[in-house]
Amino acid sequence: MGEIVFVRLRDLGPVYPYHRGELLLNPGDYVIVEHDRGQDYGQVLSSTGVCAEKKEKEPLKKVLRLTRDADIKQIEDNRNRARDAFNSCARKIGEHKLDMKLVKAEYSFDRSKIIFYFTSAGRVDFRNLVKDLAKIFKARIELKQIGVRDEARLFGGFGPCGRELCCAKFLKDFEPVTIKMAKEEGLPLNPPKISGICGRLMCCLSFEYESYKLLSKGLPREGEHVHTPKGKGKVISVNVFKRLASVQTEDGTIIELSFKGDHGK
Repeated sequence: MGEIVFVRLRDLGPVYPYHRGELLLNPGDYVIVEHDRGQDYGQVLSSTGVCAEKKEKEPLKKVLRLTRDADIKQIEDNRNRARDAFNSCARKIGEHKLDMKLVKAEYSFDRSKIIFYFTSAGRVDFRNLVKDLAKIFKARIELKQIGVRDEARLFGGFGPCGRELCCAKFLKDFEPVTIKMAKEEGLPLNPPKISGICGRLMCCLSFEYESYKLLSKGLPREGEHVHTPKGKGKVISVNVFKRLASVQTEDGTIIELSFKGDHGK
C-alpha cells in the first residue's frame, strides 16, 4: 500500500503511477523519477491517494525528488539536443527510403535513451535505421509509431471550445469514442462539428458521456409523444442540463415541461 501519483514522462511520454514516498506533490509539479534502468523526468498529473499493488505486477517505481535548478537546465539542454537528433534521424529516414513521417524526438533525462515518434500508414521495418542511429548517438534508440490522436497530444493546441486540448492537458489514456455518444448527447452528427483537430471524434464525448446518461434519466426523447396538462403532444427539443422538454401539442401550442423532480429515477 502507498500514496501514488500519476506522472507523464518527459514532455510527450506515457503516464505511469509512481510512489510519491514522503514528498508532498501537486498536479503540475515537475519531478525526477525512477524509470527504465535509469532516471527520467515528468510532470505530476494527479494524485489517487492509496493504491494496492497487484502481486503479479512489478512494484511501482518511485518519485525521487522535485526538479532542481540543475535538473531544469539539463532538461532544457536535452530539448536542444533532441532537435539535432530529429534532423539526423530525418536524414537517415530519407537515405533508407522508409515510408514514415518523423514527428518528434525526445531524450530521457539521463540521456541514456532517445525516443523518436513517427506516423505511418502501415508497418515499417526500421531495424537498419535503428542500427545507424545507435552508432551516431551511442545511446539506446526507441522508435515509437503513434496515431493521429497521439500526434495531436504531442503538439498540443486548442479545441473548438477554446480550451487547451484534453489529451495534452490531463487525459491519461485515450478511451474509445463512438458516434452513439454524440447522438445521445444531442450533438449534431456533422463530422466537422464533433471532431477534434486530429480529425477523430472529440475525446470529451467519452468522459462527458456518463454525466449525460445520468442527467438524461427520466427525460423523454426528441420525437417522443407525451401527455401534458394541455393534452397529448410531441417532444420537439430537450434541455438535459435544465431538465426541460419543449412539447408541441395537437393544436400547435408549444409548452415547456419540467422534469427536475424525476432526476435520477
